[in-house]
Amino acid sequence: MKKYELMRRETIAVIFKLTNVVCESYNKSWFVFNQCRLRAVSRNKVVLNLNGTLLHPVNDIQAHYTMFKRENGYKPWLINNKLDCCRFWRKHYDPFYKIVASLLSEFTNMNHTCPYVGPQILKGFYLKPELLLLPFPMGNYMLSLRWYYDKRLQVDTNVSFEFIEDLKTGK
Repeated sequence: MKKYELMRRETIAVIFKLTNVVCESYNKSWFVFNQCRLRAVSRNKVVLNLNGTLLHPVNDIQAHYTMFKRENGYKPWLINNKLDCCRFWRKHYDPFYKIVASLLSEFTNMNHTCPYVGPQILKGFYLKPELLLLPFPMGNYMLSLRWYYDKRLQVDTNVSFEFIEDLKTGK
């Protein structure tokens, strides 16, 4: 068997699978979650649906995001940063959140400049490995987002996912 035939038979299967989502609003007079759930579409594809309502206009939104890796409990891993969301949508200055925004863009209405008010929707989101520009080791991860409106913590969203990379050989 020639070398190029052998290489053609090997495929790398990459699976990003959402495993859990937790949403918490600390001030229901400002933000109310109408929906926060995962829905299994197939064995390896789970979609995320978030639907919430901002009851008052917000011009100062900050997100504190942290990535955790699960190893005997969730431990902080690689990314821990704050983002001025209003500034970010004027000019994409944060490299990690730029990747996150590109993943979310076709599934959400939350991709505009401030002020934010009314329905905030993320519908049918699933992770597309080809859009992820960072290498990930295999494992379970959690992205924690703490949302501050006018410098006050209002909302927490924690999204857990697993990354599986499997080298399979065809016959």
